[in-house]
Amino acid sequence: MPSKPDSLQSLSAQLARFAAARDWDQFHNPKNLAMALAGEAGEVLEHFQWLTPDEAADLPAATREEVALECADVLLYLIRLCDKLGTELAAAAGRKLVLNAQKYPVEKARGKMTKYDKL
Repeated sequence: MPSKPDSLQSLSAQLARFAAARDWDQFHNPKNLAMALAGEAGEVLEHFQWLTPDEAADLPAATREEVALECADVLLYLIRLCDKLGTELAAAAGRKLVLNAQKYPVEKARGKMTKYDKL
């Protein structure tokens, strides 16, 4: 697999080939992939669980690399899940950004962490 895929679609195709070569499609159903995604997100969280905000922002290089690889696992499972559901992830993310801009207009949300229904 190339080390720098140029798009989510390219990465999705590489993942599909990777799974097919190993006969893993039988295991890659939406339920299993969603559960694996949640598990990997938990592994990202483990690195930050007991850190102060300052410690979390200043991770040692080795820990940053571990976090990067866990984040990659999250991304890979998310892309695979979207592939199995027929969801174009980049397009869905674009739609979500538009919805978030409507929920959190700059003039109401700037500098606030308030949920949209409380603005």
